[in-house]
Amino acid sequence: MTPLRGQFIRELVLRGISPRTQEAYVWQVFRLARHYHRSPDQLSDEELKAFLFYLAQDLRLSPSTLNQAVSALRSFYQLVLHRSVEYLKQTVPRVRHAVRRPQVFSTEELERLFNQGCPNFKHRTFLITVYGAGLRLSEACHLQWDDVRRSRRQIRVVQGKGRKDRYTLLSPRLLEELERYWWAFRPQRWLFPAHQDPTLPMDGRCGQKIFYSAAQRAGLPGRGGIHSLRHSFATHLLEGGVEITVVQRLLGHTSLATTSTYLHVRQERLGEIQSPLQLLSLGRPASSRPA
Repeated sequence: MTPLRGQFIRELVLRGISPRTQEAYVWQVFRLARHYHRSPDQLSDEELKAFLFYLAQDLRLSPSTLNQAVSALRSFYQLVLHRSVEYLKQTVPRVRHAVRRPQVFSTEELERLFNQGCPNFKHRTFLITVYGAGLRLSEACHLQWDDVRRSRRQIRVVQGKGRKDRYTLLSPRLLEELERYWWAFRPQRWLFPAHQDPTLPMDGRCGQKIFYSAAQRAGLPGRGGIHSLRHSFATHLLEGGVEITVVQRLLGHTSLATTSTYLHVRQERLGEIQSPLQLLSLGRPASSRPA
C-alpha cells in the first residue's frame, strides 16, 4: 500500500465513511493514477479535467459513477494533499437520474425463492433472515448469535448505516429458522461466517451471489439485488397497516422521507384494493328514459 493510499484510507475512516464507500473512493483514485501512469500528487488541474472527460465521453460511465468519481477525487485532494479542486463539481454536471426501485416480491414469490431457490440450508436461512428482519446486506453479513435476543423477540443491529445501533423484528418463524440453523452449523462468532475462513463474516459479494442464484432457480427477476428483500419487508409492513414511523425505526432511517419511498403500490396489489364506492349503499336509479 502506498503512503498516499494509506493516508487517504485513514482520513476516510476518521470521518466515518463506510467501508464500501472507502473501497469505491480508493478505486477511483487508483484509476486516475493508472490512467496517467503517475502519482496523483503530480497531476495538474487540466489533467484532472481531461480524466473526467475521458470517463464521461470515452468510457460513457453512468451519471452516478461520474458523481462518485468527482466526490472521490475531491475528497482525496482536499483531505490528503490539502489542494482545492472545487472546480471538479462544474467539470462534470452532477446529474440526477431516475430512481429505479428494487423489485418487490409477493408472498407467493418469496415462498418460491426460499423453498425452490435455496437447496443450501445456510443460504436459505441467510435470505430468510434478510427478509424477516429487513436487513441491509452488510448488516446481515455481520450478525452475531448474541445479536439474536430471543427473550425480547428482537434482533440487534450493531453499527448499521450511519454507525447507529437499532433493534428490528425477530418473529417466531424467524427464530425457529435461526435455532434450527444454529443447531446444524454451530457458528462461533459470526452467525453467517465466510466459507473459507469461519473467523471472518460472510463477504457481501457472496451474499449477492446467493440471492441471484436463488432468484434464478426460482424463476424470479433479480432486479435490485438482495436489497429487494429489505424493500419487500418494508412494503409488506406498510401494506399490512403498520405505521410508517414504526417502519422507519425498524429500517434504521434517520429521515421519514427515506422511508416514504416505500409508499408505492405493487401492481398486483392494485387488483386487491377495494374502491370506497363499494362501501356506499346506493338505491336503484330512477329511470334514465326521458319523461
